[in-house]
Amino acid sequence: MSESDSRVILVTGGASGIGLATCRLFARSGYSIAMVDMDRPGLETQHTWFASKGYEILTVPCDVSRQADCEKAVAAVLDRFGRMDILFNNAGITQRSLFVHTRASVFEKVMAVNFFGSLYMTRAALDALIASKGSIVVNESIAGVAPLVERTGYSASKHALHGLFTSLRCELKSKGVHVMIVCPGFIKTNLQTRALAGDGTVAGHPQTKIGTQQTPEFVAKKILQGIKKKKPMLVLTFFGRLGYLISRLSPPLYEHLMTRQFQKSLQ
Repeated sequence: MSESDSRVILVTGGASGIGLATCRLFARSGYSIAMVDMDRPGLETQHTWFASKGYEILTVPCDVSRQADCEKAVAAVLDRFGRMDILFNNAGITQRSLFVHTRASVFEKVMAVNFFGSLYMTRAALDALIASKGSIVVNESIAGVAPLVERTGYSASKHALHGLFTSLRCELKSKGVHVMIVCPGFIKTNLQTRALAGDGTVAGHPQTKIGTQQTPEFVAKKILQGIKKKKPMLVLTFFGRLGYLISRLSPPLYEHLMTRQFQKSLQ
């Protein structure tokens, strides 16, 4: 145990991918884990694994797109542990389809999970995080600050997250609550295998990516380091940082590169 002894982290989308890697790393660092996910079998499997290692674990089935579910999840965590020190808004879905071929219902679903899921969970946990002077972490994307063709719904949800949490950071600074945005880049998880197509079914065509994919464990390690240093934003991977830099310094250039990449993909 270290200085994090008895501290509590709640992770949404915690049964797989970046969420699971984060839960495991923080458990090894002495945190009590509140794992929240829609995947009930996955939660059961992970509960068994964490308990077998002697880690303090609470698993809570939750659809983050439902405000009542988020409120019940936070209540369960506080009932079990009596506090919350970190909220990691990690749960999310993605979409791959041209705007012209994408139903409005797909945009609504992506926003419900990515944006409103993080909003609902943060509202539910806010009093506890203010009491502990804790941290709010949100899994965003470079798509939250720059355009991303063929993923207009995903990009819109991430832009909304960026506006919400950068603004919230200003409101909470005087209360001692740390807010950190994480832009992971291309990470090897099962998120992309469940991307929504324009009609709401699972997309059949593969994700376009640049460079090599990093691992969820890499992201989890950076998150732990970022919380310790109270970083406002983490932009991970070489191409992620390069894209972020270009998008900040020269938005027209970034749009040109994005458009050219899109045109090449059509050939």
